[in-house]
Amino acid sequence: MSAPRHVIENPLSGERITITKRPRVTGDALAWELVLAPGGRVPGSHSHPEQEERFTVLDGTMRFRVGWRRTLARHGDVVVVPPGTVHHFANRGLAPARVAVESTPALRTEAMLETAAALARDQQASRRPFPRLLDVALFMGDFEREVRAPYLPASLVRAALWPLRGLATFLGRDARYRDARH
Repeated sequence: MSAPRHVIENPLSGERITITKRPRVTGDALAWELVLAPGGRVPGSHSHPEQEERFTVLDGTMRFRVGWRRTLARHGDVVVVPPGTVHHFANRGLAPARVAVESTPALRTEAMLETAAALARDQQASRRPFPRLLDVALFMGDFEREVRAPYLPASLVRAALWPLRGLATFLGRDARYRDARH
């Protein structure tokens, strides 16, 4: 496990994540602080099938979409995303937004955030407009308890990704994907 107050930066989304508290026992929350640059946003709508996410805005203005509800949150506002709920967030303010986040239970959220940032750095370095499809397939398989694509049945996504994960392994792309994370 990495040192306390580990910082993860995602150059594509504008997210700067500082891990502030790791779980001591199964079921505990992972606590992290998110600093989101003006115009920054989570890359896409998604859900966490087994986790609740709780966002407390410390500074700035954030726009959230939770389910079909849109919310503008400012200092002191709390936005709770129940497990399995599709959501999205962005900083629509002119200054960085600072948000305290809890993911409960923690599962492998820290590793997921690190991997997403590593893949974003790789995407940026190679100047691609989109992530590599085989990397997405590996990522979604590795973190299926932590994150899901919106609106599609998990069984359908799993069925579509399975052959892509196999192809990635056959082509040796899984080793490059795992190297990108470190």
